[in-house]
Amino acid sequence: MASIDAGGTVTHGGGRATKGPLVYRQAIVTRVTHWTWAVALFFLLLSGLQIFNAHPALYVGHESGFEYDNAILRMQAENTPDGPRGFTTVFGQKFDTTGLFAMSGPPERPAFRGFPAWATIPSFQDLATGRVVHFFFAWVLVGTLAVWLIASLVNGHLWRDVVLRPRDLRGLPRDILAHLRFRFAHGRSYSPLQKAAYFVVLCVLFPLIVLTGLTMSPGMDAAWPWLVDIFGGRQTARTIHFIVMALLVLFFVVHMVMVVLVGPFNALRSMITGYYRARPGAAEEQSDG
Repeated sequence: MASIDAGGTVTHGGGRATKGPLVYRQAIVTRVTHWTWAVALFFLLLSGLQIFNAHPALYVGHESGFEYDNAILRMQAENTPDGPRGFTTVFGQKFDTTGLFAMSGPPERPAFRGFPAWATIPSFQDLATGRVVHFFFAWVLVGTLAVWLIASLVNGHLWRDVVLRPRDLRGLPRDILAHLRFRFAHGRSYSPLQKAAYFVVLCVLFPLIVLTGLTMSPGMDAAWPWLVDIFGGRQTARTIHFIVMALLVLFFVVHMVMVVLVGPFNALRSMITGYYRARPGAAEEQSDG
């Protein structure tokens, strides 16, 4: 009887351990862009919440309604018989979120804002600084995405390790079941579920968050008015922008959980040195992504 641990090491019944081979899995461009994205997205998230706090509501359409209500999310404080409380309304359903959303901070000195101080950059209400930080790292994200795309087209990483092929789609249900059973592959190339996740993030969510961000810019609206039409209005674009941000945060959380489950040392080594400890007997498929 033998078992495979998270680091790709096989332990046999007699206690003898066999390590899998170190394979070069992550190219230098992939590693540099990975860490650049991580830093950029951190500042984009917190500065974006600072901008959102200037008007903590999301709408669908070209404008926020005055004589009609087209909001799908709203965070606001209200006076109640028990004093002020923070409420978050989602699709007409109202929730008391005092202490987290709409009203946060110490009871003796509450802050009436959408997201709490610890979740924004800067921590105090400063829309101008939040916009400067947000726009700077937005261009860092765009520039890094362009570098990654060009490099991935040149070295074949995009077609080999990101774009889903028919065999990946066929293997996706089996790979999902394996992950649900905490059985993870440790090979040279990405599994179908990994490829699907990276494809959605790199080829769908990243372009979508960039385009919706541009749609909210009056300057870009004047230069490219078709962007507003594509997304059904600036308010709809803002809502999609927020939802995509939430999906990227969800991906990050799942990504970190998977790193812990498959072996944090092995995963970190891969994203720092490029070398990954594969399971013994892993297929020698070529991959530098």
